[in-house]
Amino acid sequence: MLNDWLFIGVFLILAPIFPALALVIPRLIAPRKPNSLKSQTYECGIETVGDTWVQFRVQYYIFALVFLIFDVEMVFLFPWAVAFDQLPLFAVLEGVLFILILVAGLVYAWRKGALEWT
Repeated sequence: MLNDWLFIGVFLILAPIFPALALVIPRLIAPRKPNSLKSQTYECGIETVGDTWVQFRVQYYIFALVFLIFDVEMVFLFPWAVAFDQLPLFAVLEGVLFILILVAGLVYAWRKGALEWT
């Protein structure tokens, strides 16, 4: 029984050490030669014109989040679709309910105007 807890204790001790080493070692061995060219804003190889802190409309982010939600949900539907012929009726009904919830979310986002580029 003690051996099981020993592994957990070793893990709890080593778990914070590895990320800390990944942050500390590059700080110690990385070359430091600061200059003005390195501190300039760089974007796609083109010199920036005007203010680099441009505000984007929140609608772009909402559109991206809606896309991401439906894209990730398709990942959950793929195994269900692959094993569709082997699933019991209850699992099929749960899959249909899941799809109906996704459709309701899509209709809600559509009615709110989150999918329109105006």
